[in-house]
Amino acid sequence: MTLLLTPVPNFPLVNAGDDLAGIIVHSVNSSDLHPKDGDIWILAQKIVSKAENRLVNINRIIPSARAFEIANKTKKDPRFVELVLSESSKVLRASPGTLIVEHHCGFICANAGIDHSNVMSDEGNPDDWFLLLPENPDASAYRIRCDLEEAYKCRFGVLIIDSHGRAWRNGTVGITIGLSGLPGVVDLRGRPDMFGYRLQITQIGAADELAAAASLVMGQADEGKPVVLARGFPYALRDGKLDEILRPEENDLFR
Repeated sequence: MTLLLTPVPNFPLVNAGDDLAGIIVHSVNSSDLHPKDGDIWILAQKIVSKAENRLVNINRIIPSARAFEIANKTKKDPRFVELVLSESSKVLRASPGTLIVEHHCGFICANAGIDHSNVMSDEGNPDDWFLLLPENPDASAYRIRCDLEEAYKCRFGVLIIDSHGRAWRNGTVGITIGLSGLPGVVDLRGRPDMFGYRLQITQIGAADELAAAASLVMGQADEGKPVVLARGFPYALRDGKLDEILRPEENDLFR
């Protein structure tokens, strides 16, 4: 097996309302890339959020009493805390410099995934603008997948990924926040290993493994490579969704 990860070259800056699939097709058609059946498109969350106009000016946020309370604990701007609360279903940890929440989509992350790097607007001070995650990343992935499949007459998968930290480990890694057309988890229970032992509990976080690999290719600063084409994914494509990746709270021993 060979997994090939190729960044889409010459990708432009994305603005609100842009057709991401159309931009991808234009960039690919002016390159040496030739998409085919089974390929997977991996998109950085940031370009999806920008295209969906998820930019917010913090000066327009009015903090609630709860936001002021949490801001006092975390030493964060209460307007920013209010923005995090608006994107969250639950606050799990609040301490100086740290605000860990359960996002409306169900995953656990710092600051509801709200981003401030590589975020700009033509209006006002760039420091005032923040970027929210896509409202429904699975739906975003599905729409982009349908448009790309129509353009190329191929069957594809689409991943939307973001950089998150993890409990007990330093550093961020790329993880899946939305997907369409590929499995989030691959269940290997019942399959034999090299010596005939049948696996009992092994389930592979295949989408997250691919997300982490693509994140290495994309970079995190000024690389300008927000779309990666993956070829050689070792598992069969199928309809997948974020829910299959998320551990139910009743099975979460670490909250």
